Amino acid sequence: MGDSAGQLQILNQEIVACRKCARLVKYRQEVARTKRRAFLEWEYWGKPLPGFGDPRAQLFILGLAPAAHGGNRTGRVFTGDRSGDFLYAALHKAGFANQAASLHREDGLKLKNVYIAAAVRCAPPANKPELQEILNCRPYLERELEILRPRVVLALGKIAWDAYLEVLKQEGKIASRAKFVFGHGAEVMPVSDGPMLFGVYHPSQQNTQTRRLTPVMYARALKRIGQFLEKSDDQLRQEP
Repeated sequence: MGDSAGQLQILNQEIVACRKCARLVKYRQEVARTKRRAFLEWEYWGKPLPGFGDPRAQLFILGLAPAAHGGNRTGRVFTGDRSGDFLYAALHKAGFANQAASLHREDGLKLKNVYIAAAVRCAPPANKPELQEILNCRPYLERELEILRPRVVLALGKIAWDAYLEVLKQEGKIASRAKFVFGHGAEVMPVSDGPMLFGVYHPSQQNTQTRRLTPVMYARALKRIGQFLEKSDDQLRQEP
């Protein structure tokens, strides 16, 4: 099927053309038509968001869904909103991004060893996707994981955490009743020969403005992930 970059390009074209969820199609297009006053001069993206990042990434970051006036406006995941400002600043400080700002698709941002996607590819009303919408998007996540074969999956929030674990359950890699408790700093390996799963609080304004989540907390988590990625597979097998 070709290299990972080519496979991801094909997949992303399919994602952008997706119209599986009538509620999300209607909402994302309505937002793109009416716009927010601050962005009246923007031509909103108004379509599903493809993944973004390094096609050889060992770190796969999974978010929840695009923001109505963030990714749904700019066409890139975690771009143009406060959550993205927080996330990319943290990735830049940790050495995973070439710059801290993520403003639009042509701003020069490049990720190193990181690929970012979302459990739901369209902006949902009130930032709350329905279960069926998550299920409709699951095949895209499954294919991204198959193409990238990352060593680490970083879930931004419990919904992303659960979405990844559901992929493993559907593939028969873990038991349907298996439970792995989410929390900031959670770290588990659900499958012995699979990626390490890390969990952090979602970088939403609700979490960052209340100081439930701070830059220091993300810095620590990303440092731990960096240390894990520096280890060889042989070193990991030797650990108790």
